[in-house]
Amino acid sequence: MKATYYGHSTVELDLNGTSVLFDPFITPNKLASNIELKNIHPEYIFLSHCHGDHVHDMAEIQRQSNAEVIGIVETGDWVQKQGVPENKITAMNFGGTFKGNFGTVKMVHALHTNAAPDGSYAGAPAGYLLKSNGKTVYFAGDTALTIEMQLLKDEQIDWAFLPIGGFFTMDIGDAIKAAKFINCQNIIGIHYNTFPPIKINEGEAVKQFSDAGLNLQLLDIGASIDL
Repeated sequence: MKATYYGHSTVELDLNGTSVLFDPFITPNKLASNIELKNIHPEYIFLSHCHGDHVHDMAEIQRQSNAEVIGIVETGDWVQKQGVPENKITAMNFGGTFKGNFGTVKMVHALHTNAAPDGSYAGAPAGYLLKSNGKTVYFAGDTALTIEMQLLKDEQIDWAFLPIGGFFTMDIGDAIKAAKFINCQNIIGIHYNTFPPIKINEGEAVKQFSDAGLNLQLLDIGASIDL
């Protein structure tokens, strides 16, 4: 299993040859100017919610890759309005599990808001618990710290993608608490540095996680890591 970071909260997982992409937001992100959409061809696109900084490049990537798009029911309705064929959309809800050729993904709770870029209602935000090739990965999406995370503590999560930028989501301190709630030692930071309100001191973030006995990875945009 390999993860590639495209900036903000956009992550691609290579699951034994199957590509899964989370929250595509690349072209408006000045920090991700080295990333070209034409090189991204996932089989599956998972959306944690419908804010513009998580769905901006969804339609273009879906068109060029013919990917299946998965999200909560109301977000699925918005996806269809963007021209994605109905047979390429899976609209699910909390507690549901999506089964793909790579393994399974369960939709879990997130504490945030959700509206489409046009302001229309897009349902609730969500996180995802992915299981593939004997590994378990948690993609939290945009979320504040929530006690619901403790429900994941027995899932034996190998790696977790947690927002750490604060202001719109958890900050570093709350992400450390979240890592303990979910009983996961290995964290990859997302949702930081893209905009002024979510800029962090990376060295201080790594130190705070290390002092708490946790491994925080802050990937360069375009970099990959074996999970």
